[in-house]
Amino acid sequence: MPDRFVRVALGVTLGLLIAFVAQPYILAFLYSADAPRSVTARGDLSAAEKTTVDLFARASPSVVHVFAQAAAQGRALMEPDDEFGQGPGGGEQQGSGTQTGTGFVWDAAGHVVTNNHVVEAATKGGGSISVRLASGEVVGARVVGTAPSYDLAVLQLGRVAKMPPPLAVGTSADLKVGQSAFAIGNPFGLDHTLTTGVISALQRRLPTQEGRELSGVIQTDAAINPGNSGGPLLDSAGRLIGVNTAIFSPSGASAGIGFAVPVDVVNRVVPDLIKNGRVRNPGIGIIAGQEATAARLGIDGVVVLRVLPGSPAAQAGLRGVDPRTGTIGDVIVGANGRPVHRLSDLTAVVEEAGLDRPVNLLVERDGRVRTVRVKTADVAQTRL
Repeated sequence: MPDRFVRVALGVTLGLLIAFVAQPYILAFLYSADAPRSVTARGDLSAAEKTTVDLFARASPSVVHVFAQAAAQGRALMEPDDEFGQGPGGGEQQGSGTQTGTGFVWDAAGHVVTNNHVVEAATKGGGSISVRLASGEVVGARVVGTAPSYDLAVLQLGRVAKMPPPLAVGTSADLKVGQSAFAIGNPFGLDHTLTTGVISALQRRLPTQEGRELSGVIQTDAAINPGNSGGPLLDSAGRLIGVNTAIFSPSGASAGIGFAVPVDVVNRVVPDLIKNGRVRNPGIGIIAGQEATAARLGIDGVVVLRVLPGSPAAQAGLRGVDPRTGTIGDVIVGANGRPVHRLSDLTAVVEEAGLDRPVNLLVERDGRVRTVRVKTADVAQTRL
């Protein structure tokens, strides 16, 4: 009896072992899908998906790929080009080859808006600019005007077989943190890439050229990478709400912190560039002292380093630092009822006021504070 039980147990064990070893072969023989499988119906797209798909379909034809070729300097024709797009303050590497970025059609006349830093090397070095449209057509373009203080530039397309539609324009005045944001661009040269996210913050400050700091900048976590520069940031209605200009990333790739010039600034600057080739910068005619130096001296405000002759500041009697003794003259501590701690505070008030508008300054001199009324003017060659 025990021997029989052992034999049965061994038989069962051997059978289970054989079944275990043979299982993959049996399953492969019985269930292998050696013919195309039938497609499972997915049903309708969700409402959010439909919105995004429709948004891209409407907006993407207006988005272009910008190529700015610097003047050749003994560079091999077939040497690989560098791709750019990170923007000022983000660690972008400038090379001697082709800078690439994004732009979008502004009007039916063929004006294209992009970042100044995308085309800067070509404009300064006598290079050339070409644009690839969504249709694949490549056309030449010329620079109509640049605004380095806002990192914006306007191009004029050459002869086009069919002009792309202008991008719908929204407003940045009523944006809310948390609302959806969509970026379309050419990251790493990958044409017409859509990334999505939200508006992460508002009223950020971004250093630009010519010693200015752009206020009211939009922060988004929609992925922005080199090549996205100059591309549109859109709201859920497909309207332009900003121009992607920079990322903050130690690695040079998207880290979920991107910045865009607000559309209300773009809508003010671009018409000036189209009409005049340059933007009229409202200012009062001063050159401000360095903020770090003021902080070391314990000064809270904008130190007037120099007043330009004939400027609104000169007419109002503002004083700069005495060049002989180094004695500080005026320190601007307020403007239009708002405190001024740094140059960007004053710049924001002056830009909000606009050209030929009065600005009431609180000025500290010799320990006393007084109110000085200054009328803004176009002071393109000064810091403010």
